[in-house]
Amino acid sequence: MFDVPFWLWIAFAATVVVSLTVDLLAHRGAHVIGFKEAAAWSGLWVGLALVFGGVVFLVLGPTAGTEYTTAWLLEKSLSVDNLFVFALIFAYFKVPRAYQHRVLFFGVIGALVFRGIFLAAGVAVVNRFTAVLFAFAAILFYSVYKILKGEEESFDPGRSFAVRLLRKVVPVRDTYAGPKFFVKEAGKHVATPLLAVVAAIEAADLIFAVDSVPAVLAVSDDTFIVYTSNAFAILGLRALYFMLSGLLDRFHYLSKGLAIILGFIGVKLILQATHKIVSPSVPEIPSPVSLAVIVVVLAASVILSLRRPPDPEGGGGGGSGGSGGEALSAPEHKNVK
Repeated sequence: MFDVPFWLWIAFAATVVVSLTVDLLAHRGAHVIGFKEAAAWSGLWVGLALVFGGVVFLVLGPTAGTEYTTAWLLEKSLSVDNLFVFALIFAYFKVPRAYQHRVLFFGVIGALVFRGIFLAAGVAVVNRFTAVLFAFAAILFYSVYKILKGEEESFDPGRSFAVRLLRKVVPVRDTYAGPKFFVKEAGKHVATPLLAVVAAIEAADLIFAVDSVPAVLAVSDDTFIVYTSNAFAILGLRALYFMLSGLLDRFHYLSKGLAIILGFIGVKLILQATHKIVSPSVPEIPSPVSLAVIVVVLAASVILSLRRPPDPEGGGGGGSGGSGGEALSAPEHKNVK
């Protein structure tokens, strides 16, 4: 655990609040976000994350700085799976592209809250019961198996628990009403499909947290490091989604790269737990090595994907979700099926 000064927590919270406020004001009018705009915002989020990493390095030391950077990059790479699911959800609900940023904005706020709860609980459990790291490693190895065998869990947006719960709590109309989440009908407030989309996005993030939380806890067991790195990775998700619109299927080797990264992190967890429980003589994998492995694997996955385009007829073993390209170009109908 690092001795994190209180002012650094305040600085982080202020950065997140100001960033979200600026983002909301900049996108207060519903419009389709193009590649150039998305690329500019993506660069801003990445730059902000790296600057904060520099502050962590200067204030808490090189070990903390390396752990933060590794955790951020790991979460950033794992979040690519989320992009395919976003595309699937938007296609299922036929969300007009002009409203997609608004949905993801509120989805990000929910993700920041839920990830904070899960990560805090995870850190508390790991610090008290080190043996749970073996269970976390098993979860990651099972995820690797599903990816390599093409048996990743399917996600049905309409049947997700959050959407079904929403429909029980409040009536949901069949058509959109601009960017509104609620409208008044016959004197009663009724939810629009846009609120159901937010619920589906939150449900998807809960599913991905099953892999993400154990993975980041292999990098650090410090609450500040794991949460701030996750937060900055999540903040950049929207811009990354719009920047890669229509290009997701081109990175067909990325899922294999993520499988390698998850497998590596699983091994790191086992060594970590064995070092603490069985014998201090068992070596641990240092954070700089983890960072190097993640960078090399991600770079190799992207380069191979670009040098060896997928077979148009065979699908090229696309990434998670498989339907990213189709979903991103889905017609913008108003009716929910």
